[in-house]
Amino acid sequence: MKTDEYLYFVDRAFDGMLSASTKLGDAGANTVPPLPGANSVWAITYHCCALVEFWVGHIVLGRESNRDRESEFGASGTVAELARMVAEQRTRLAEDLAAVDPAARLAHAVPEKYRGDVVSVDGVLLHVLEELAQHHGQIEITRDLLLSASEEVR
Repeated sequence: MKTDEYLYFVDRAFDGMLSASTKLGDAGANTVPPLPGANSVWAITYHCCALVEFWVGHIVLGRESNRDRESEFGASGTVAELARMVAEQRTRLAEDLAAVDPAARLAHAVPEKYRGDVVSVDGVLLHVLEELAQHHGQIEITRDLLLSASEEVR
């Protein structure tokens, strides 16, 4: 997999997430839409940073992980904090990809839910991209829903 092409698509997803957060502002980015199981744009973006670190940093490269996936969806903060977090994750991912041997075995076991489906470094990278694209779309729908609701209030 070509690193520059991969990072291009990762960046597109993160750019879209940050664009939605910026458009909503701090309060809007932290607002949870009134739908069952919904999450704020801030929390979803935070979750995306955590999932990249978990899958690439932990599963592929073997870094320790104390990830608490469920708590990610309750995370909140400012748009500026989120932008810094995303920038740090992008930098770390670029460095990690430079260190990845695509032929290497995964350093840690894949979570049970994905065993048999994700068995290689390339599989992990595809899964990460799949998740980022999915959540980018989720964030765009959430942004539109929140903006629509705020216009109805006016």
